[in-house]
Amino acid sequence: MKEYTLGIDLGSGSIKLTLLERDGTIAAVQGCEYPTVFPHPGWSEQEPEEWRQALKTALSGIFETGINPAQIRGIAPDAATHTAVLLNKDVKPVDRAILWTDQRSAEETAFVRREYGDIIRRETLNTPTTVWTLPQFLWIQKHRKEVWEKTRYVVFAKDYLRFFLTGELATDEIDAAGSMFYDVIKRCWSKTLCDVCSIPMEWLPPVLSPTDEAGKVTREAAEYFGLAEGTQVFAGTTDTVMEQLAAGNVESNHSSVKLATAGRICVISPEPKPSPFLFNYRHVVEGLWYPGTATASCAASFRWFRDALGGLPFRELDEIAGNIPPGSDGLMFHPYLQGELTPYNDPKLRASFIGISSSHSRGHFTRAVLEGVAFSLRDCMATLEEQNLVMKRTRIIGGGAKSPLWQQITADVLGLTMEKARVDDSSFGSAMLAGTGLGWFNSFREAAAQCVKLDSRVEADTEKHKVYSEQFVKYKTIHDILVPVYSA
Repeated sequence: MKEYTLGIDLGSGSIKLTLLERDGTIAAVQGCEYPTVFPHPGWSEQEPEEWRQALKTALSGIFETGINPAQIRGIAPDAATHTAVLLNKDVKPVDRAILWTDQRSAEETAFVRREYGDIIRRETLNTPTTVWTLPQFLWIQKHRKEVWEKTRYVVFAKDYLRFFLTGELATDEIDAAGSMFYDVIKRCWSKTLCDVCSIPMEWLPPVLSPTDEAGKVTREAAEYFGLAEGTQVFAGTTDTVMEQLAAGNVESNHSSVKLATAGRICVISPEPKPSPFLFNYRHVVEGLWYPGTATASCAASFRWFRDALGGLPFRELDEIAGNIPPGSDGLMFHPYLQGELTPYNDPKLRASFIGISSSHSRGHFTRAVLEGVAFSLRDCMATLEEQNLVMKRTRIIGGGAKSPLWQQITADVLGLTMEKARVDDSSFGSAMLAGTGLGWFNSFREAAAQCVKLDSRVEADTEKHKVYSEQFVKYKTIHDILVPVYSA
């Protein structure tokens, strides 16, 4: 009987499952969407209960392929960092979860930077922005006191999902680091940082390594989800590091360019690179880190454009944008729908189209969006270069990377040659992690060598790169001019 591991990715808009055979072959993939709520401009929330329902729906699709639940030997979850779930004494959510893209805690962020910036940077190797849990908790204490008063436990998104499977509360050290009350040097919860936001340390879960067993599927979970009782469930970790594993990025100077809801460029490094504009996390490969940048609205910009203005499916929008020359005949887009992270950390920035003329068509607007996101990633790449991080081998990942046009635009803007793995979803990485936890692979490097296959390669066009380099200067100038407008 064949044996499998199951990787579960709790994404920004959907859950995705990858079933992996012992030889590294993907046996099945399933997904299920759930909504994000935007109660006010700059806010982003989700209902944790909908994650559980989505997992049940996606699992039913896995089992419809003929897979016997008893064949699944191990399960590992992942999710975006910084998405905390506050639970009451009955271990039920007190409120919707605030997502990392949420910008409401700008005032609290400014406060902790001013009053506690040095100690936070010393213990976390990161700089406070609105994405972190610590300033979000200060906002909750101020504006939703009834939520805070009912809270007794704090976990993170993938931990809450895993709780449904095992009945056990725990987290892993990479997700813990995303809270900003975890000391990444001592590798433990920090009382000093907990005191900053008045969080009782007894609310916080045990911290495990990603490949530690976090429990087994309970009888109740087996009945609800259709899984086999007693299946091993591993701690799992965050989606970004699982994407690195899925892309085969397990050595220093391996790098990734991510076109997903948010855009990221990460470079694997033997050491962290503390900077106000970089996120520093440990890799699952011991001794490595993955310093990374973030642009807040990447594929989210394209999705917004499709829904609000484009009026066509993604594939058709790609086709008409492909007929437009590089530079979109002077039309330019800044993708600041939710403010911007690297290299500005400015929640007040907003998106804009600049240079509209009567000659511009839907194809121009579409291409301008794709180019604008690529320019924001070039902004990110400059920050990495300032830290002397070298991208010796780059792989493009994320849902946006399925578009050959967007791949090429990104390569041309960045001036990079980029490879694409056949599968790069974080749920694939989590399935590999579960296999490593089971002992199927002796190490993460061995897992990557056996499971990761390349699909394609895209090289930058020298002439187009020159065009985009000239336009990037204008992109930066427009940003600088509009900053005081949005600030006011």
